[in-house]
Amino acid sequence: MTGLFATAFWVPLLQIIGADIVLSGDNAVVIALATRSLPAHQQRMAIFWGTFAAVAMRVTLTVVALELLKLPALRLLGSLLLLWIAIQLLLPEEESAAGEGKSSASLGTAIRTILLADMVMSTDNIIAIAAIAKGSILLLAIGLAISIPLVILTSTVLLRLMERYPVIITLGAALLGYVAGEMAVSDRLATPWIEANAPWLHEALPMLGAVAVVAVGELLASRTDAEKAMQPLAGVAVESMDEAGIMARKESEMHKLLLPIDGSEGSMRAVEQMIAMRDWYRKPLEIHLLNLQHVLHRDVGQFVGAANIQDYHEEQGLRELAAACARLDRAGILYHSHIVSGDVGGEAIAHFAREQGVDQIIMCTHGRSSIGEFVLGSVAKGVIQHGMVPVTLVR
Repeated sequence: MTGLFATAFWVPLLQIIGADIVLSGDNAVVIALATRSLPAHQQRMAIFWGTFAAVAMRVTLTVVALELLKLPALRLLGSLLLLWIAIQLLLPEEESAAGEGKSSASLGTAIRTILLADMVMSTDNIIAIAAIAKGSILLLAIGLAISIPLVILTSTVLLRLMERYPVIITLGAALLGYVAGEMAVSDRLATPWIEANAPWLHEALPMLGAVAVVAVGELLASRTDAEKAMQPLAGVAVESMDEAGIMARKESEMHKLLLPIDGSEGSMRAVEQMIAMRDWYRKPLEIHLLNLQHVLHRDVGQFVGAANIQDYHEEQGLRELAAACARLDRAGILYHSHIVSGDVGGEAIAHFAREQGVDQIIMCTHGRSSIGEFVLGSVAKGVIQHGMVPVTLVR
């Protein structure tokens, strides 16, 4: 039993759970989409049996990967593939394909969709977890048995956390880079040479892998963001309140305000601040509420129809906008609300503001301390850096 309480057991176990959570967020969304059209009791059955089958399948495939990694040179190849996976994790997601999948009409169809999607979308998980487990079937089984249900039960929360705190993704990518370095130095072909000529690589290469992944990933991400800044955002739905009444006024007479809304208490504080400030403006106000929805994994469209994905984004967006819309309705303030799929961050908000010709942005800093903003990054800071209009921050 002492082995179960050793650091050599718990550290890899936590690494497996962490890697699987970071890499599996959109797998959980596929489960939600595959079961959304089923009756409530069948949804629970589909989620249970789909999850059970996914755990069994992933354990089996990862055991195969464990055996393959014992062959000479395959750990070197695996480390290169894992580095590529880690760098891809830091790049902005492409929009899901236009939807070849169809909504699930039966329990069996939903379970098959869940299983097939997990098999196709989990190649990166399998390679990463096989590398971390280092031959331990016990670590593998326990890690997956914990992490897969955890991801499914808390998928929405996990996705929102990763959107709001991008450092989680960065740390996950660095972890994979570290594991890739460990894989390379433990390969049967590389180990004898390293032991004889450069034993310091056992410590240095994993750290170098982590640093290289973050550096290269951030560089490529910045280039991708610069290219996307010139492209229009993908609108999922637009909801206008008394739009005819607003548009009847001349645009030159309106002062356009943009409020990013994510359903948090912070975004509601921004709404309350805007209501308190409305009499300060000399021009009539044109209010725009913006809700950004996380772009799903590019493979999701293979299993779920485009209309189903659009409905999912719209439902999530309307739920997050509901409190702000209700508050503005009570205050008798007219507004437009927009639900847009894209990168969730300051640059996307600034991009939308430019597209709409916004005069001012009002948003909350989410109450972070100065230390928290330095460590976690700040969406508000990104808006200020990329925007070209005044930004009012509310704490």
